[in-house]
Amino acid sequence: MSALIVGIAAAGGTVGADPGTDLTPLRAEGAALVDGFGRTVLLHGVNNVDKDAPYLTPGDGFTLTDASAAVLARHGFNTVRLGVSFDGLMPTEGVVDTGYLDRVEAVVDTLAAHGIYTLLDNHQDGLSKIWGGNGFPEWAIRARPGDDEPNPGFPLYYLMPSMNAGWDEVWNDTYGVLDHLGNALGALAERMNGRAGVLGIELLNEPWPGTPFLTCFPNGCPDFDAKYQRALQKLTDAVRARNATVPVFWEPNVTWNETMPSHLGKNPPITSPNIVFSPHDYCIPSQLAIYLDLPEELRAVCPVQQDKTWANIDAFTDRTDIPTLVTEFGDGDPTVLRNTTTRADERFIGWHYWHYSAGEGDPFRGDLGRELVRTYPRATAGTPEAMIFDSGTGDFAYRYRPRAASAPTEIYVSDLFHPDDYEVRVTGGRVTSAPGARIVTVVADSTEPVTVHIHRPGSAGADLPSGSGSGSGTGSASGFPWSTGSAG
Repeated sequence: MSALIVGIAAAGGTVGADPGTDLTPLRAEGAALVDGFGRTVLLHGVNNVDKDAPYLTPGDGFTLTDASAAVLARHGFNTVRLGVSFDGLMPTEGVVDTGYLDRVEAVVDTLAAHGIYTLLDNHQDGLSKIWGGNGFPEWAIRARPGDDEPNPGFPLYYLMPSMNAGWDEVWNDTYGVLDHLGNALGALAERMNGRAGVLGIELLNEPWPGTPFLTCFPNGCPDFDAKYQRALQKLTDAVRARNATVPVFWEPNVTWNETMPSHLGKNPPITSPNIVFSPHDYCIPSQLAIYLDLPEELRAVCPVQQDKTWANIDAFTDRTDIPTLVTEFGDGDPTVLRNTTTRADERFIGWHYWHYSAGEGDPFRGDLGRELVRTYPRATAGTPEAMIFDSGTGDFAYRYRPRAASAPTEIYVSDLFHPDDYEVRVTGGRVTSAPGARIVTVVADSTEPVTVHIHRPGSAGADLPSGSGSGSGTGSASGFPWSTGSAG
């Protein structure tokens, strides 16, 4: 094994730019996401979800632009979860709005030019504008609020009897709404054929069970999830009929956010290829403090709740052996954000932060940036074994076991923690990028594990534990709970 110290930029200089932004289609392989070079991919990114018509209008101050994509790329983000709307895709029954597809396509291409993958998220909140929400077009749902039915707004409007009746229409496909949604998502999938920058299509954001919602407490709802899985499979088949290779993201029903486990993949198992699990990780006590003006001290119980959420992720991974990508998390408290990012690091799971729009400029500074703008291995020519990032110091340590791949390991170095210089130590491999490069590339010397440390010049850096497993010190994972199948 060899040891090497490289990557200290000249005094007063700046760290170099990303050497390339070429994207390859990603695929699910076991419980990992793998790129076209055979490398294990880790994704860090943001949400950009336009909930109001006209959607994705250039110059609206919300929709991502070339300038905002450059901000994201500079901070190492390599994915955006872009909201698309059933209401935007099919504003008139049976008729797909090709102008809307054009606008979606333009954002996807803008992000891809900066090396950023796009997850196309079929977004809804509160089912439809009928209840003051968004997502399903009004023509698609027959249920309506009663004349004297109170509407408490988000999130309590999910308890309204009329909205629950509307969700029952969806899951029972009472009036063919799933057929229409499948046609809309199929048109979206077809338009994205051949675009390597499309990470996948997420079938539905935060699906609510409808009238069976109480059966989901306290241990999840296997009967509803079996019905829900049939709906997901129907929509997956509609997407795959028009784009055979695009990954499809399945989100658990939204009682997951209250720590109810998902029963997806139990009966029957998930057998379609290229399926990715897309849960969210919100601390509900903290969210109640934000939305209902309750005491912020409620955040003290967040670690307990989030440990339960991540235990549910572990159980799902053990059962299904498919990848997980956390597609929403966010909070006003950096400590709550850290609860997610450290637990994700322990499991080598990526994420999308909620939320970023073009009009925000560059908000990724201060406490927010310290949690989100992380040094991390965005592509690994091997199987990850352990990773630590210290959001107090910016120190990073990583160990992986090499395997055959046609491109090197790539590690993004946080521009927030290391704007001018950093130090790299590698054992078991060698650095092939230029000194001071924003992306450090590493090639293994043999099949023995490779360890990479990146830290401030003169610092001792972070230490990894011996053997396999993570050393982040939070959560219950004892190592990355997956292999990469046949990738080598």
